[in-house]
Amino acid sequence: MIKVSVLNSEDVNVTGSSLVGYVKTTYDTLVEKFGDPTYTYGDKTTAEWKLEFDVGDDWVTATIYDWKTYDTPMGEYDWHIGGFSMDAVDVVTEALNKELSNAS
Repeated sequence: MIKVSVLNSEDVNVTGSSLVGYVKTTYDTLVEKFGDPTYTYGDKTTAEWKLEFDVGDDWVTATIYDWKTYDTPMGEYDWHIGGFSMDAVDVVTEALNKELSNAS
């Protein structure tokens, strides 16, 4: 599904997105695949990525974040995936299993 690129940026509009699933992985793996979090140490999250995935003729928006943890989880953790549809879960899962080029 993912063409070649992912954009990790504070400019990605995630207004109105909501929890659509989870992915079990580590913080280091997320940083390796997507770069540093776009948002850190908020009210209910300590790390969040705002992502847009190129899926050919369209983009899929996704967020990956921890939820109500005291510190950022470093070991395996069920990271929350937010988006506008279940496509967000699909692209995040696929991205973690393949090489991507950053569009940012």
